[in-house]
Amino acid sequence: MGATMTVAPTDPPASPDDPECAEIPAWLFPPEGGWTAEHLDHLPNLPRHTELLDGSLVFMSPQRIVRMRVINLLMSSLMATCPDELAVLREMTVTLGKRDRPEPDLMVVPAEAVDDEQTTLQPEDVQLTVEVVSPESDVRDREVKPRKYAAAGIRYFWGVENEGGEPVVHTFELDEAIGAYAPTGVHRGKLEIELPYPIEVDLTDRRLHR
Repeated sequence: MGATMTVAPTDPPASPDDPECAEIPAWLFPPEGGWTAEHLDHLPNLPRHTELLDGSLVFMSPQRIVRMRVINLLMSSLMATCPDELAVLREMTVTLGKRDRPEPDLMVVPAEAVDDEQTTLQPEDVQLTVEVVSPESDVRDREVKPRKYAAAGIRYFWGVENEGGEPVVHTFELDEAIGAYAPTGVHRGKLEIELPYPIEVDLTDRRLHR
């Protein structure tokens, strides 16, 4: 995700019933114990691409063009060889637990797990998550979210870094013995990988720079 801000639970929580707070969005008043995954579907006027991590709302600031281009390239490449039984999704949440509902930049899921009306996925349906690291959320993208994806049993993870203006893809696979991701490769110039299905990406594609 891009630049972020969070709304954590207050102690004690402010009250939206206070007349002075009448024009303030309800999501600025966290309930005792924090928000839950279900709240994201019901809070009015919640900013787009809001995530939930450890019961706190995480908001995304405007993204950089270079990041958008990297996501577009990866999505088109994933879709190019995606088998019929799988689907590539962009910026959909996955509900990892009651207090965690992050939004990976990209996911690969079984096509049968996708319903046109749903707003989130379950971790058992997710085969791959992709996070394009932003300077403003680097700890979250590199450490917090991958750790949660692994704990939820999601098998594959890609972390995409920016090195001198070029994307570098770090690939990982879940080591079930320790419940954490093990690195499987660092890809510069070209990403060629067989799992979760054969994928090839030209990381020098000229569309990244125009």
